Amino acid sequence: MRTALRVALSLLVLGAALPPTAAAPAEKEGIFFSESFEDANLPQRGWYDGTRFTIAREGAFAGKGCIEYRWRAGGTTPSSSQGVRHLFPPTEVVYLRFYLKLSPGWGWSGQNYHPHLTHFMTTENGAYDGPAATHLTLYIEPVNGKLRLGTQDIQNKDAPHGLTQGPLRGGYNGQFFDSRQVLFNDTKWHCIEAMFRLNSVDAQAGTWKEDGELRGWVDGKLVVERTNVVFRSCDFPNMKFNQFLMTPYFGPGLLPHAQTLWIDELAVGNRRIGPLKQE
Repeated sequence: MRTALRVALSLLVLGAALPPTAAAPAEKEGIFFSESFEDANLPQRGWYDGTRFTIAREGAFAGKGCIEYRWRAGGTTPSSSQGVRHLFPPTEVVYLRFYLKLSPGWGWSGQNYHPHLTHFMTTENGAYDGPAATHLTLYIEPVNGKLRLGTQDIQNKDAPHGLTQGPLRGGYNGQFFDSRQVLFNDTKWHCIEAMFRLNSVDAQAGTWKEDGELRGWVDGKLVVERTNVVFRSCDFPNMKFNQFLMTPYFGPGLLPHAQTLWIDELAVGNRRIGPLKQE
């Protein structure tokens, strides 16, 4: 309680807005929040840590608009819209659905990593902590045209039971779970879905199981699946997912040229949400 109060007071002193309180999910639907990007008033709908957003009025997948992320040549973060976060009620299983479209001539990083796009973080980190070094960050992103679900837990390097997402390599660690097929090689809208379920932990016995799950779908087709994943150890038996981040980013020197992506009809919940039904 004292720690939370100190953090809150420090944010107020620095002039930073406190993050909104996570609203209870709609129990009937199992959806924590959804966003159609019809306008730029995202902070009024629970989003935080970003204030500048560009809504494209033409070519949206559904409705009147979609959010645009446009990079200038040589950039890392988009110039049109900022990254942004949303809290949701703590949960051991989480699902994501959004639509993605890439601009003509879209280019990849030339490496087996980047661009970053969307993430989940957990109750073991704060509402403003960066996603690059945490007790657990999950990645949902297109890499070299494939869907990647990734993990890292760099902050656990000094924990009693150490890292669960692989050894440090050049200051970072992680696991990659990629689709076999190239799925993003055109300018069409594609529906991306992902789910993550935390593995079992017996804190009293000091043990954990390799029974965590992750799945990824593109346009309704299952393209990534694992049912033996370790996300957490008994160092963090109470870890739960509670934060979503949408932070498109190319590492320095990895953006091939000026380009744009668009995101629409995003939703997060504790059940599979599925593609929208088209009329």
